[in-house]
Amino acid sequence: MRKVYPDAKAALAGLLRDGMVIHSGGFGLCGIPAVLIDAVMESGVKDLTVVSNNAGIDDVGLGKLLKTRQIRKMIASYVGENAEFARQFLAGELEIEFNPQGTLAERIRAGGAGIPAFYTKTGVGTAVAEGKPTAVFDGETYVQERGIVADLALVHAWMGDTEGNLVYRRTARNFNPVMATAAKVTVAQVEHLVQPGQIDPDHVHTPGVFIKRMIALPAGYEKRIEQRTVRKRAAAAAAGQEV
Repeated sequence: MRKVYPDAKAALAGLLRDGMVIHSGGFGLCGIPAVLIDAVMESGVKDLTVVSNNAGIDDVGLGKLLKTRQIRKMIASYVGENAEFARQFLAGELEIEFNPQGTLAERIRAGGAGIPAFYTKTGVGTAVAEGKPTAVFDGETYVQERGIVADLALVHAWMGDTEGNLVYRRTARNFNPVMATAAKVTVAQVEHLVQPGQIDPDHVHTPGVFIKRMIALPAGYEKRIEQRTVRKRAAAAAAGQEV
């Protein structure tokens, strides 16, 4: 089965519809499927429920879909870097389901593993647990959380072969691997596309069986940095420090 498509629009053709649930991989701006997100935006689909650790930043990644009002609901953990996200939430224009970060990751992993629900101590006694079943195990109270299976997962990988075997790099391994397993269809964008056999089997993070479609990113693809935390050279020089 041919998995490699010429561009993001072609890779998503026939997969997008209003009201669907989409997993969007990455952590901050690291490892986000930005090119695929742009194609979702250009398609015009709306009323989306998007599952992502965060919502990008204004005008980058999922921030673009928020700006165009294509997202109806976010299931997320951290949203502090996106002013438009905050504005829509506070104005009651965007539905949000907040999750502790580890709980969100486990909900997605559980969905991919065929586990409909699990119990965790995280969030017990807080707003996170409101309206959810609880149970006592070994004298401790746990709250039930549901696994999440999306209609579509969008992931970013550092390397992939034409059979769909993927390798993620460093922080991009957060959320991308579990999301790739927890959707009816997974589409990947890869920085380096190689032939079968060129990836050591021991290095594969996502087996190709989970990947239905993929695109190769163009040379010079820009990976945005969310926040730079390096020391300012001018300030360091003024303080007499070595730069």
